[in-house]
Amino acid sequence: MSIPHHPVVRTDRGPVLGAVHGVGLCFLGIPYAKAPVGALRFAAPEPPEPWAEPLDATAYGPTAQRRPFAEVTTIPEPTFPGAGILNLNVFTPEADPSAGLPVLVWIHGGGYVAGCSASPWYDGAAFNRDGVVLVSIGYRLGIEGFLHLDDAPDNRGVLDWIAALTWVRDNIAAFGGDPAKVTLAGQSAGGGAVQTLLATPAAKGLFRAAISVSGAVMQPQDAAVGRAVAELFTARTGLPATAQALRDRSDEDLLAYQDAMSAPGPDGEEPLLLLAPFADGELVPAPVMNALTTGDASAEIPLLLGFTAHEFNAMPFPDAPEEAALGLLAGLGLDPSAAGSFLASHPSLTTPQRMAQAITDATFRAPALAIAESRATRLRPTWLYEFAWTSEAPDVAGSSFHCLDLPFAFDLLSAEGVLEAAGPNPPQALADAVHAAWVRFVRSLDPGPDWPPYTLTDRATRVWDTTPRTEPDHLAPIRDVWLRQR
Repeated sequence: MSIPHHPVVRTDRGPVLGAVHGVGLCFLGIPYAKAPVGALRFAAPEPPEPWAEPLDATAYGPTAQRRPFAEVTTIPEPTFPGAGILNLNVFTPEADPSAGLPVLVWIHGGGYVAGCSASPWYDGAAFNRDGVVLVSIGYRLGIEGFLHLDDAPDNRGVLDWIAALTWVRDNIAAFGGDPAKVTLAGQSAGGGAVQTLLATPAAKGLFRAAISVSGAVMQPQDAAVGRAVAELFTARTGLPATAQALRDRSDEDLLAYQDAMSAPGPDGEEPLLLLAPFADGELVPAPVMNALTTGDASAEIPLLLGFTAHEFNAMPFPDAPEEAALGLLAGLGLDPSAAGSFLASHPSLTTPQRMAQAITDATFRAPALAIAESRATRLRPTWLYEFAWTSEAPDVAGSSFHCLDLPFAFDLLSAEGVLEAAGPNPPQALADAVHAAWVRFVRSLDPGPDWPPYTLTDRATRVWDTTPRTEPDHLAPIRDVWLRQR
């Protein structure tokens, strides 16, 4: 089938004009909801008004991100101005309605306050090469997406994710995809989004499988926490937590309010994940970890999940006595016996390195393992991995840190920023293996014969390293130290 140079696809709102991209086509910045401005700034997303002439979808649309997550970030994520931030991108091998290709929907990370879908690390070319349609979505961030407001719906960012998935259900066939073969995936905050949507009844039926990469959710995550964050907002800014008070504030004002909320408190601690999905009792009925580890939330959905070996171990902890590490471990929920076991299991690490590893374990590794353990108890289809290959880049050499696995999963080792993150010679063979496992999972709901499901019999864990391998009970030390506290 020849690919047209100026492809036009008709959506349920109007036609869109795309462009040739690699071996396929791309359609960028397609609105799936009206621009959230004015009365819609803190409202549930509404479908866009129809249009008649082909909409130019050859360049990325506006981003909700108004500034990067930090001065230096691993993933290059540009900021594009404009109001129409509720848009998505489609990369497809062929815009043939009869193709019936599997679909991967990608939700970006960024701590729920930054990030965007326009990163070169999220390009769909390799997935298109392998017969998969990729959709990447933008959504409201920070205060606009997740602050509890007395006169607005909660979890507006979650409503955006559902609206984007609904658009995929209603339109992806025109781009060559099968709406019955959608896999939802995301990393960091995006991985937390995947977990949240698994626990959100309104998302049921919009995807058939899920991939959570280094997923992060608020802990604890109930309605009381949402109200407490709103009270903190008012205490730090002097403004009521209402849409009426914030609707006409500038983007710069909202960023300043976020900075005020995240400033260190009297104890010197910086609050983390304040602006994130929470269990509001309606859209998200129960805390996500509770729903995924004690209930039957999305039990029928095959789930692939995991993390990097070191995630946030590059966090700059100053030198400290062992008592400081014990205090941190207690704050993370370990009793003295478990804390002693954790310290003893890392004899070669300095105290600051142990503290960083504790943050990594408590935030990413132990929660993912708890989900895998619970699903295995209920015989739910689950595959667990640890990405253990370590970077050779200066300053982070020897670390398998947060985000490092993404260019391997997307098979984009030549993309902008990968050299700085991974070093000069990241192994293409590893990218081939990780990417192929993702493609098999998206196609057939099974990542392949070399990676069996996680069961209580052998707790098989895929270890992505220079030589990939599957190990039984690879994470036993984490299970023995962290999960017995739950």
